[in-house]
Amino acid sequence: MTTPAVRRPVGAVLAIGTGLGVALLALGVVQMVAAGTGPLDRPFPPFEPDRLVPDLLALRGRGFLSLGLLVVILTPASRVLASLIGFALERDRRMVAVALAILAVIGLSALLGASLGVGV
Repeated sequence: MTTPAVRRPVGAVLAIGTGLGVALLALGVVQMVAAGTGPLDRPFPPFEPDRLVPDLLALRGRGFLSLGLLVVILTPASRVLASLIGFALERDRRMVAVALAILAVIGLSALLGASLGVGV
């Protein structure tokens, strides 16, 4: 069983990631609507990693929307990583192995999706 010293930071990762992701998504939607477009307009705005930084620097809604989606997608993996660190500090080998297995599945899924041209 994990100690509060592990549970608090893991909970903070989830809370901060979720809050930040939702705030970025909301900011992106508001900026898109103010510019006369919307996230549901067709064709849907594609995710283009090379445009993320320029869109954010230009304060375009699309950039904030993309970053918000990335944060929401990466938050669960960050939580597993935070758990892995906590379990390692507690020397809980069994849970370290479980966390590593989960991260491996997430990583393999991302690689498979990228190789098939699916997702981000």
